[in-house]
Amino acid sequence: MNTAITDNGTREPVILDVTEVMSDPDLNARFEASAHRILADLVRGGAALGWVDPPSRDEVAELLDHVASAAHAGNAALRAAYIDRQLVGLGYWQRYARPTHRPHADLEKIAVGDAAQGRGVGRALTAALVADARRAGIEVLTLDARGDNSNALSLYRSLGFTEYGRLPDFVAVGERRYDKVFYMLDFRSAG
Repeated sequence: MNTAITDNGTREPVILDVTEVMSDPDLNARFEASAHRILADLVRGGAALGWVDPPSRDEVAELLDHVASAAHAGNAALRAAYIDRQLVGLGYWQRYARPTHRPHADLEKIAVGDAAQGRGVGRALTAALVADARRAGIEVLTLDARGDNSNALSLYRSLGFTEYGRLPDFVAVGERRYDKVFYMLDFRSAG
């Protein structure tokens, strides 16, 4: 895997799908531990990833195994972002399980390690997952985010997602409450 270098000397992330990660023995061997570190560190720092306390390594391993299996069956996409062969972010979507919702999928997590934030990793991951959803024939890609996550919400809007709902003070983190914001990207109306 080569990492591109831009004109200003910064390194661009390389975005791999789960099959590419698993086919590289070195990356595959480190993927679970690196993903756990990123997710646990982000949650510890207050990131809105669906956990109140940092997830255990077993919990992350089970999640990654589940999503990778779903991806191999065509029901999900899992992407990993690398800079200099170090995992710096990951994200995934999964098809809805309910039979009447199977044409649609939910973008469930985009996580970028602190050291790589502000370097376009989240945008590259999300764009790759959107492209995967389009190729997989997904009709509507949804996501939800915590209302105070303004950087993520701005990113999603810039990629064509539109807000379709909001639950005020729905997300509870201890005594704090945050809006839950719902976004969608409708491929049916895209040309």
